Amino acid sequence: MELLRQLHSDESGQGLAEYTLLIALIAIALITVVTQFSGKLGEIFDSATNELDGRVLP
Repeated sequence: MELLRQLHSDESGQGLAEYTLLIALIAIALITVVTQFSGKLGEIFDSATNELDGRVLP
């Protein structure tokens, strides 16, 4: 019974696990946003490139 109590109160790896989950959630959110807006992001970069080249496509 004492062993179970010790295992339950042992939190030595908890911080690393929490940071790992946080980083994974942020990565998933970024991938989702980039995927959803990839077409619009492409248009923005194309427009910026054309403006910097000095020519604007209609």
